[in-house]
Amino acid sequence: MDNLSPTDLPPADASSLDPADWSEFLAVAHRAVDDAVARIAALRDGPVWTPMPEPLRQGFRQALPMTPQPLAEIYAQVMRDVIPHAMGNQHPRFWSWYMGAGDLTGALADFLAAVDGSNLGGGDTAAAAVDMQVTDWIRQMVGFPEAASAALVSGGSAANLIGLTAARNAMAGADLREQGLAAMPQPLAFYASDQVHNCHDKAMNVLGLGHRALRRVPTDAAFRMELAALRRMVADDRAAGVKPACVIATAGSTNTGSVDDLAAIAAFCKAEGIWLHVDGCIGALLAIAPQGAALVRGMEQADSLAMDLHKWMHAPFDAGCVVIRDRTLHFSTFSEEAEYLARSQRGLAAGEFLHNYTLETTRSFRALKLWMMLRHHGVARFGQLIDRNLAQARALAAKVGADPKLTLMAPAATSVVCFRYEPETGDADAVDALNRELLLRLQEAGIAAPSGTTLRGRYALRVAFCNHRTRIEDIDLLLDALHRIGAQLESGPPLARTA
Repeated sequence: MDNLSPTDLPPADASSLDPADWSEFLAVAHRAVDDAVARIAALRDGPVWTPMPEPLRQGFRQALPMTPQPLAEIYAQVMRDVIPHAMGNQHPRFWSWYMGAGDLTGALADFLAAVDGSNLGGGDTAAAAVDMQVTDWIRQMVGFPEAASAALVSGGSAANLIGLTAARNAMAGADLREQGLAAMPQPLAFYASDQVHNCHDKAMNVLGLGHRALRRVPTDAAFRMELAALRRMVADDRAAGVKPACVIATAGSTNTGSVDDLAAIAAFCKAEGIWLHVDGCIGALLAIAPQGAALVRGMEQADSLAMDLHKWMHAPFDAGCVVIRDRTLHFSTFSEEAEYLARSQRGLAAGEFLHNYTLETTRSFRALKLWMMLRHHGVARFGQLIDRNLAQARALAAKVGADPKLTLMAPAATSVVCFRYEPETGDADAVDALNRELLLRLQEAGIAAPSGTTLRGRYALRVAFCNHRTRIEDIDLLLDALHRIGAQLESGPPLARTA
């Protein structure tokens, strides 16, 4: 249907949601593609992020629309009021929350998937075949055995929850599906470093175990889990009648990018009979990077792995994945029977029901963007870009280390660099306040978008390289802006201190 003309299109049908005017829809759709490509091509020339003015914010509190509005007018408002105030993660100097920079191939695939309209809960469809192909590719990418299973989910929080649910059920010592938590012969303990992502606190809540079930293991000077402390905590729990169920090792912490000693923790878990879950939402894809793969050696020995594909694979939101070594256990943890979901030998219901591996009966066709992106770019290209981000982090860390006005706050283990600007005078609280203000001015000016965090009680600027558009010159631009704004703040009035 190339170069459609109005005479080629079907007549309007006001009784459905299809376009009342097909040619009008085509015109808007073509314009949207043109505008999207032009915007991405010119990203570097614009601000990273632009604050939304209050009058515009008020404009998004409109009354419920009861009557139709022209699509062209709605699209014009999107381009005027929405797109200019995006988060900014596609920009080369977005280094804030750890997320990818997007990809036009993936965006095109999302459109095609939406038009396809398939629900990936199950059925004998091409979409389900694509999903199973993609999850098998991912399994291979992270080094899990052929017998392992994988499922696409919304992101890391869901992937971690699914992995930890399988761990809980496997280690409970009772049939939790039938009998519930009250049947457990003894309480369970899960162990994670003090740098673990807060989605694991949510998981403990959802799993009915409570926050106290998650033991926080101290970390060393490089923010990695201390194995000796883990050993002591496990022994203490056993002596107290608590069952050590699962160690949550981190392959790329959110704060600093630190990677726990995965091989040593895997050996410990195997010897102790404890489930090993790896939160690899940041670093799992290091496995495909020629230089970075050594950082996650041992990850492939885990019982379960959570990962985000909208980070270093740059898939448009949302795309996460959970991989579980024991396919049978994975299936038995989440499968439920229903007469309206009975599998048949022929027909639409002849395919495997993929919802038996997740919490969702309704699942979007996330696999298409991953399938198209992996084929279009190739796995090797993604690995090269990951290695480039690692090199950029090392370069920034080296520049910070050589700069008397800056202090490195943590080792740059992967692609996260934490540091702070050091004024000539001022106590630690005053330095914290100055760095907080420095960060806000960088963001509000649209120059760059690092984030901030607190390490060992002190505030730090945090630059997270997870962007395929970043260049070395962007780092120099950041440092120049830091010095310029820092000098202005040092010479200005004292800043208010915040907790």
